[in-house]
Amino acid sequence: MYSYLLHRLGMMVLTLWAIVTLTFFLMHAVPGGPFVSERMLAPEIEAALNAKYGLDQPVWQQYLNYLSGILRLDLGPSFKYPGVSVNSMIAAGLPVTLSTGLLAIICVVALGVPLGIVAALNRNRWPDTTVMMIATLGVAIPSYVISTVTLYVFALRLGWVPTFGLDNWRGYILPVFALSGFWISFISRLTRSSLLETLEQDYMTTARAKGLRKGQILFKHGLRNSLLPVVTVLGPVVANLITGSFVIEQIFALPGIGRHFVLSITNRDYTAIMGITIFYAAILMVMILIVDLLYVWLDPRIKLSKASA
Repeated sequence: MYSYLLHRLGMMVLTLWAIVTLTFFLMHAVPGGPFVSERMLAPEIEAALNAKYGLDQPVWQQYLNYLSGILRLDLGPSFKYPGVSVNSMIAAGLPVTLSTGLLAIICVVALGVPLGIVAALNRNRWPDTTVMMIATLGVAIPSYVISTVTLYVFALRLGWVPTFGLDNWRGYILPVFALSGFWISFISRLTRSSLLETLEQDYMTTARAKGLRKGQILFKHGLRNSLLPVVTVLGPVVANLITGSFVIEQIFALPGIGRHFVLSITNRDYTAIMGITIFYAAILMVMILIVDLLYVWLDPRIKLSKASA
């Protein structure tokens, strides 16, 4: 297990280095510079700014300097906000993104999995039909459409929730609903199909023949095995929800990391784009590693295979 974990951590470091390298050279391949869009910027001022941020150095030197900063967990300064670092931008937006993301994760797990179980246990009956109809709508309708419609109806027309910001608990309702709606629908459909497939396996028939209680068969034998595909998907889903949604944060004017990322692209703030991309990639790789470790708990056969490898 420890050798496997060390191997995965080594692969994560190599993958992160590849992402850093690719992002750096893609940003430098874009024509122009971060200060080109400034109006009435004299050539002397632009040259002074390039010298201040080291942009007048050769690309390979800039790359080495950036790698050195990454090793110190320093993502560099923002080119558009004097005196502001990318680290501080992420630190400022992370609490907003994290709070909405964690609430969305709770909704996805607390609603998606039980709804899928209810649908599977009531196959071809009205609970199954109702859950699948709602889930199909949730998957088919884009999140930005859900955000716009709910914002218009519940905020502008009815006034039940604020139109923007997170000043009180009501401000979380629409962003969390918009973030989690698609994934609740997706997880419920995946849970249903996986559990139905598990219930038809031979060992489930054997468990029923032994006279085991339905609850014991479902939770000890059926649900645990059927959750493997769900856990596989939940890793990237959790990473996606924790790091926020660009569109959702823009629509609801939430000062999260996603909104900073969109603004950094608009402002051509290269260091912010690279820093937030690297942060997103690191979160995603950590979540995938956690999912792989959860496999060991869910399926003992994986544990035996890893121990013998």
